[in-house]
Amino acid sequence: MKFFVDTADTGDIAELAATGLIDGVTTNPSLIAKSGRPFADVVKEICEIVPGPVSAEVVATDYDGMISEGRKLAKIADNVAVKLPLTLEGLKACRTLSDDGTMVNVTLCFSANQALLAAKAGATFISPFIGRLDDINVDGVELIADIRQIYDNYLFDTEILAASIRTANHVKLSALAGADVATMPPSVIKGLVKHPLTDKGLETFLADAAKAGIKV
Repeated sequence: MKFFVDTADTGDIAELAATGLIDGVTTNPSLIAKSGRPFADVVKEICEIVPGPVSAEVVATDYDGMISEGRKLAKIADNVAVKLPLTLEGLKACRTLSDDGTMVNVTLCFSANQALLAAKAGATFISPFIGRLDDINVDGVELIADIRQIYDNYLFDTEILAASIRTANHVKLSALAGADVATMPPSVIKGLVKHPLTDKGLETFLADAAKAGIKV
């Protein structure tokens, strides 16, 4: 399972990239706006830090606008994945950009039918938002499992990118359901390593080593 970090904070991205655990980055206009910096500058810097896919989202909603913006984004770096909304215009743009050889991340997916359409349009990634489904009492992880079954049935290459992940449990359940990628905020990634028994065990080992005067 690939781990993408969902942020535009280049400091957080660099810190996590240094662990060797990060395979890519997802951003959106809201995240980049928080940086207060020009959009293209932020995307370029992120692409230099992380060699894997970096999703950068268009703001246009019409086909011509999405194609124009998508091609501009793709020129920033070879590892840019153009992020498009799951609309008819977005799917049409997905087919065009995918045929151009550009990676495309189709976002705001909330149903298996939508995911099927994105795969048929040639999407590199489909981003089901599991947390937002949970908010309306729909099982977001069940959607991941449904998409996995459909994609396996028809041998689609589109990768399932579990998004809107809010907890460590979301990560585990997405992995069990067969997601190819999980994208999550830095705090969730850092939280995956935490367990009280790990902390307690380490504390005991260090105390025993100190008492015995053990040095390596």
